[in-house]
Amino acid sequence: MGTTMKAPDFDYLRPSNLDEALGMMADSQGDTMPLAGGQSLMPMMNFRIAAPDALIDLADVAEMRGITHEYDSIKIGAMTSYTQLMSDPIVSAKIPLFGLAIPHIAHDAIRNRGTIGGSLALADPAAEMPALMLTLDATIEVAGKTGPRKIKADDFFLGYFDTALEEDELIVAIHIPTPNSDHQFGFHELTQRHGDYALAGVAIAVSNNSYRVALFGVADRAIRVPMVEAELARGGNTKAVLDNLKDIEFSSDLKANGTTRQRLAKVALARAIERMTL
Repeated sequence: MGTTMKAPDFDYLRPSNLDEALGMMADSQGDTMPLAGGQSLMPMMNFRIAAPDALIDLADVAEMRGITHEYDSIKIGAMTSYTQLMSDPIVSAKIPLFGLAIPHIAHDAIRNRGTIGGSLALADPAAEMPALMLTLDATIEVAGKTGPRKIKADDFFLGYFDTALEEDELIVAIHIPTPNSDHQFGFHELTQRHGDYALAGVAIAVSNNSYRVALFGVADRAIRVPMVEAELARGGNTKAVLDNLKDIEFSSDLKANGTTRQRLAKVALARAIERMTL
């Protein structure tokens, strides 16, 4: 019989508002982690990859929920689930890139629980949300004991499961500039099975011939590719665009080596370009 893995013992805290949550983060002793859905964190704990002394469940923090259209941006609360993003009329109308990407995230049960803030804080290099934030020029609003601050997505993802968050900080919301009516979006990813993490994926946004292109699943974090963006803006043919991937250092692991990931990234990029949509 197989061995059943279970998480180590931990304290469970459930704040009722943001100030209470931030106080718990600031006062914590040892390794304390926020719980923002738990679809990734709990399996990591069961396999003892993560072993926090305490979990702070953010499910009741109303300040971290909701989607609003502000003057020139769309504000998405960090505890907004993937399912809520998919069903929100503002997001559907203004940022169809979410609708292209979210169906690739695991399965219904995960999309019901998983949150955008949880994905960004985890910063899995093969996850879709960090790449979308780069592509959409998002700003990530965080708060901690020194107060709130905003971090551009380009500066937020530092490496493998590493972000610009300080130990006492939480992601509160994501701010995305409202796309123009001429914005177009493209997305494609390649996996071993539907719902698996990507072996290589691409997200694209373009407006007024200004491109933002991000790759995920191919390096230690989601990355933008300025040379590809510039070639697309010049109107280069597909071969010229794909040739700009040759200087990227693609990661290798048990699922695929760097050469394979480069080949898959070229396929994903070509298909994302072909399927660009308003």
